[in-house]
Amino acid sequence: MAERRTEPERRARALMGVVAASALTYPLLVCAVQLGFAQLLTVDVGAIVGWLALAVVCSVALVAAVRWGAARRVLSPWLLLGLAPPALYELWLTWPLLTA
Repeated sequence: MAERRTEPERRARALMGVVAASALTYPLLVCAVQLGFAQLLTVDVGAIVGWLALAVVCSVALVAAVRWGAARRVLSPWLLLGLAPPALYELWLTWPLLTA
């Protein structure tokens, strides 16, 4: 049988999820800016891979925090599938540098 929570418990969990997710937005923004600089200005493959990996970790943690706050299952195949388009785009951007 499903676990029943009282309204204040559900509200507190939802607020904790929102706070945790909003705490991850600034690092995600920093990753995006640094990734843009690494790709467009300096063209540093090591920095691109590092900032991209950190951005993926931050975005997965952000979605996991929101899903935890909503009392949903944290792991989702759609979450991992949603990472495919940005990963393919980044691979397309860095492919000339990797093959040179």
